[in-house]
Amino acid sequence: MEAAENIEISEVLQNNNSETANETLQNEDKKEKAKKKSSPMNPIQAFFLNVLLIITAIWLLFGFVFGFFSAPNNDMMPNVKAGDLMLYYRLDKGYLAQDIVVLKKNKTTYVGRVVAKSGDTVDITDDEHLVINGNVVIEDNIYGVSTPRIEGTLTYPVTLGEDEYFVLSDRRGGSEDSRYYGVVSGSDVNGKVVTIMRRNHL
Repeated sequence: MEAAENIEISEVLQNNNSETANETLQNEDKKEKAKKKSSPMNPIQAFFLNVLLIITAIWLLFGFVFGFFSAPNNDMMPNVKAGDLMLYYRLDKGYLAQDIVVLKKNKTTYVGRVVAKSGDTVDITDDEHLVINGNVVIEDNIYGVSTPRIEGTLTYPVTLGEDEYFVLSDRRGGSEDSRYYGVVSGSDVNGKVVTIMRRNHL
């Protein structure tokens, strides 16, 4: 009798284990089906969504944060040469002396070096020296040793107002800069150059 009862108990346990295993498998199948139903996109749609997100991020980054500009001439020799590609930062609005900036004046885009900012007084002497706030500026990063005036554009000395800058090219002879197009307002500046990629020998 005891052996028979043990066999029955064993069969009952086996049946219960089998039923439990079946229920577990059924539950897992239901979960997988539920996941598939809850996923709104197939792999192709997910791929194109990721591509769209990457394109949007690049557009935001280079449309509002950074910009590219290729030097159109040698006005900034020897530091920037024609064809060099410049990466500039749009969000930095506090420009300092010696910053290289990309700017637009009279519907033309230029590259130049800030030599004076708001509150500074700029003069160019008859013997072609650059004078800022009464002090002759000694420059060792420009092409040539003199800064000639361009007659008929500005009356010197020039005192810069709020958010105004005086921008000069590094190659002072024959270049177009603030001596030619006047003082530059902050709204004229596209951004500050943060790196230069040489392309003129590629």
